[in-house]
Amino acid sequence: MALSADNIIATLKDLYGSNVTSGDIRGFCASRDLNYQTVTNKIAHCKTGRGQWNLTVREKIEQTYQSSPAVIPAQEQNLIPEKDDTFVKFGNFSDVKKIIQSHLFYPIFITGLSGNGKTFSVEQACAQLGREMIRVNITIETDEDDLIGGFRLVNGETVWHNGPVIEALERGAILLLDEIDLASNKILCLQSILEGKGVFLKKIGKFIKPSFGFNVVATANTKGKGSDDGRFIGTNVLNEAFLERFPVTFEQDYPSVAIEQRILEGISLDLGVEDRDFCKRLCDWANLSRIAFKKQTLDEVISTRRLVHIIQAYSIFGNKEKAIQMGVNRFDDETKAQFIDLYDKLDANFDINVARGEETVIDENAVV
Repeated sequence: MALSADNIIATLKDLYGSNVTSGDIRGFCASRDLNYQTVTNKIAHCKTGRGQWNLTVREKIEQTYQSSPAVIPAQEQNLIPEKDDTFVKFGNFSDVKKIIQSHLFYPIFITGLSGNGKTFSVEQACAQLGREMIRVNITIETDEDDLIGGFRLVNGETVWHNGPVIEALERGAILLLDEIDLASNKILCLQSILEGKGVFLKKIGKFIKPSFGFNVVATANTKGKGSDDGRFIGTNVLNEAFLERFPVTFEQDYPSVAIEQRILEGISLDLGVEDRDFCKRLCDWANLSRIAFKKQTLDEVISTRRLVHIIQAYSIFGNKEKAIQMGVNRFDDETKAQFIDLYDKLDANFDINVARGEETVIDENAVV
């Protein structure tokens, strides 16, 4: 008998069924004068436990991997982000773009307060360079199956489906791990990938090498040490060995007043609103909030993202007071009042009563 894995599996299945034990294999070897170690080495991929083998494992894996994927293949999609004409480069954008443009494997960690354009800048760097980008939003529940891939049920059959990490590896794309400090220790499945070595898919017995141009960018509100002040509740302390695999960390701050004004003016014009004075006042307001935050006289800041939301509200309602009121309503009453008071100092024409829909009542009998 030819001593091939397929012949051994077929014969064992005929004799003992799909599930065999070490006793079954020893009996099989004795009846055919075969070496026990040689036989078990041949069917090592079928081993399910100590002294136990499932002879259908390989067959299922091969059938699964050869089946069509559970969703439209990513190679049929265009994963290059769209250029945003309102984007204004600032901060670390040029450096991030240079790294992506180099096509070298050089993982990047970008940290900074919420709403300051970390993710958007990576997206626009890829858009300008024509590079594919796959974004993964990390949560505490994100695990190996979400990242690497797994078996999915399609039309009553299980099929293998690549996760976003494998797609990025095979395509040589930029893998953006957004809010990575929300991850649990399950993120450690990316250790070898962050070393540029690829990954072995043990469930289908295939090794995936990184294609030319593949790189990893991670964004976070913290530096992977958790949040002591509770502002970013849910963030976790990341494994030190995991963080060490990022050779460079960029600290991203909010843009300067001049840059932020250019951003708002571009967005407002795109929305059909032209009000440079309002844009300037909003940027000055945000800057004052950040100064107060650093001095610990304010517990929150007005982010660039919040200014964009206010401009969008202004384009919808045509009411500055209402736009500002809606923009700060997410904060607690004390902080909201502080923000309103801060803006009121910058704009003499600002009337919060307009935002609340209140009208000034005139007493016709009053003595003038």
